[in-house]
Amino acid sequence: MPSKKISSSFRDPSGFLFTSNGQLYRQINTQYKENYEFLARSGLLKKLQEENLLINHKEAGSKLAQTSDAYKVIKPEKIPFISYPYEWCFSMLKDAALLTLEIQKTALGHGLSLRDASAYNIQFLRGKPIHIDTLSFEKFQEKPWVAYKQFCQHFLAPLALMTYTDVSLNKLSQLFIDGIPLDLASKLLPTRTRFKPSLLIHIHLHAASQRKYADRGLAKQPVAKKFNKRSFLGLIDSLEGAIKGLKWEPKGTQWSGYYEGNLNYLPASLRHKANLVEEFLESTKPRTVWDLGANTGLFSRIAADKGIFTVSSDIDPAAVEINYKTTVEKNEKNILPILIDLTNPSPAIGWENKERDSFLSRGPVDTALALALVHHLAISNNLPLAYLAEFFSLICKSLIIEFIPKEDSQVQKLLASREDIFPNYSQNAFEKEFSALFSIKRSEKVKGSKRTLYLMSKKANP
Repeated sequence: MPSKKISSSFRDPSGFLFTSNGQLYRQINTQYKENYEFLARSGLLKKLQEENLLINHKEAGSKLAQTSDAYKVIKPEKIPFISYPYEWCFSMLKDAALLTLEIQKTALGHGLSLRDASAYNIQFLRGKPIHIDTLSFEKFQEKPWVAYKQFCQHFLAPLALMTYTDVSLNKLSQLFIDGIPLDLASKLLPTRTRFKPSLLIHIHLHAASQRKYADRGLAKQPVAKKFNKRSFLGLIDSLEGAIKGLKWEPKGTQWSGYYEGNLNYLPASLRHKANLVEEFLESTKPRTVWDLGANTGLFSRIAADKGIFTVSSDIDPAAVEINYKTTVEKNEKNILPILIDLTNPSPAIGWENKERDSFLSRGPVDTALALALVHHLAISNNLPLAYLAEFFSLICKSLIIEFIPKEDSQVQKLLASREDIFPNYSQNAFEKEFSALFSIKRSEKVKGSKRTLYLMSKKANP
């Protein structure tokens, strides 16, 4: 298999990521040699890796070098699923911000500093945020933090907007790939945030300063004063206080309390459904699972508890927040909650639409769970069953899916506010459309309900 440069790894002249024979590597260019050797010699590299704050790597052979200016090639530990800041819930973004500041503070103690503070440098591994860019460090110099603006745009601005305006505004990070512009954040934040000293300084006055000097030449820019370690630590402490002061608590949204008071999910029915999911997973033996419409992750944990890496996605920020907080509280290693709208999943964005992968291109996964999901897509979003079958055939090899008939109270709720224009929404039609692309291996009625759970495998040549 030929080597291939990772499409998102082209902006940093210090090095780049590439794959060879299906393995991920990072080339470090000679331009970064001095900083890398200082990073290793200072003890910072070892400390951050031992504390699981920075991705581990192994030295790779020089034969893997892709260009003549290579200094070294390393093989970083693999992240099982790359997620993006606009797919994270509030607490995930907050934890990623605090990790960035913790690393910056630790780096200062070793004579180094982060030269960028991109949220894309953070991923989630074994349930916790981790920094993945080994080339982000440089020798400390007594000058203002070069990554200050980027940190505010990537972390502080979206967290402030989620806290004080609307939690859904984190999606602006998808529109603005290098972070939410501070002047926009300042306009969207309510006036009362100007009375919060940290937000006044780091967003409102910061934005005003940017506007003031935006059209001035270099000669008219203010002369940068020396910025010693004490001043630097003061800035980091101020940003840390600002981040810690931002809070958002999930409230009773449409899905965050889905199983409470749901007459279709009496305890015996829920136990039987869980048992069936477990049986089906044991039958398929997947290494990876995507739970689509996972709510707070009840069924995701059946897979995760078996040691299966599970991406647990939902459209509801409150449900994903609860899911992530549970993951943290229980120190769960195999579950990744993310925010995904299946009717409008994350697209490929950035330069040539290649810097950030679409949600679908990050598959296919071994097994997908689609529990209590089909009726929402088919009825709330007018998606024909044939389209749903095709969608699932693109993202998974095997499928555990639930069909809920019109007689079910949850479907009746959906139809209560609209005309029933879905004569083809039936169990027979469901089986017919999915059978065109999948082989139905098992189907079982969920006890005490009108619902049916299916185990399907994708046909090789439909």
